[in-house]
Amino acid sequence: MRWTTFVILPTLATALPQWLKRQGGTTMLRFGCAQVVIDRLDPLVNPGQIPSPHVHQIVGGNAFNASMTTGDVSGGASCTTCRFSDDFSNYWTANLYFKARNGSYKRVKQLGAARQFNDDFSTKIDGGVLVYYVSAQPGKITAFKPGFRMLVGDPARRTADPALKRHNCFRCYTGPNFGGDTSAPCMDNKIDTQNLPKDVCKGGIRSNIQFPTCWDGKNLDSPDHKSHVAHPTSGPANFLSLGGSCPSTHPIRIPQLMYEVVWDTTPFNNKAEWPADGSQPFYFSYGDNTGYGQHADYVFGWKGDSLQKGMDASNCMGASCKDMKVQTIDQAKKCSVKTTVKEDNDGWISQLPGGEMPM
Repeated sequence: MRWTTFVILPTLATALPQWLKRQGGTTMLRFGCAQVVIDRLDPLVNPGQIPSPHVHQIVGGNAFNASMTTGDVSGGASCTTCRFSDDFSNYWTANLYFKARNGSYKRVKQLGAARQFNDDFSTKIDGGVLVYYVSAQPGKITAFKPGFRMLVGDPARRTADPALKRHNCFRCYTGPNFGGDTSAPCMDNKIDTQNLPKDVCKGGIRSNIQFPTCWDGKNLDSPDHKSHVAHPTSGPANFLSLGGSCPSTHPIRIPQLMYEVVWDTTPFNNKAEWPADGSQPFYFSYGDNTGYGQHADYVFGWKGDSLQKGMDASNCMGASCKDMKVQTIDQAKKCSVKTTVKEDNDGWISQLPGGEMPM
């Protein structure tokens, strides 16, 4: 499958039938997960550390804690905030903050997905994350195994990485109601950038973070949480050429995992409140106002072979798939985790929680 076949995914409601006819055998599970907790914990990079250096927004199963470093997390969870009720995985990213002219900060809240999808797990997740699992035939896609986890991106990066142009991006919504959301993630050079947008985005900012699609078949994790996975030999710029060859060191094709977050920057559209020098006012919780350090963490937690069933199915699209259990948005929102690090996540604060990382 080539990159050009993906441009219809964000307009699934109107283009899906034609695309399915042309691309039979492709499965794209796309579903929302409501927030399970906002906390300054990172069990992947800083296991057991309370608090961790910066704040994250976490969705998924309620087994999330500071020390979930190994093993199958699905056995420790009793509920999930995600559409598929057997998905006890945890997905998390850093929070975004607005820095006002007076130097104070306020957390930017998240919206749902673009309204053309118009399902409860897109429009009613109230600060959650959209998750994609994509499988393209022919060729076997092997679902992640219990205990699997990985990290993508580098919070210390402050310059563009050309290799990740199609994998890690922001989209400036140029009008209200998600104006500008008309093409595939990270594919429109006019509105997609690796850096945070530098001007007012009237409808908010969308970020997309995409993970590698090849696995070494042996290690469920690695010291840097990255080395056990890899991009196809064609490189990440062609990542949705899912039929592309994996390197011999990482021969197992795994699902394409992508996160999508829509940041509601609209309360901060008044440039009179921006820094006096006119600089870009949005900072991730680790002190990055470039956006190049955008990163995401994943801990696999699907119960049994439920994800493999989805990857083996043909033409499962969106937030439902044959033989996969689902729940209502009201059930999902009842799932939560108690906050461990007590901090103000909603008011104005004098500095980023944990302080700003050095540039």
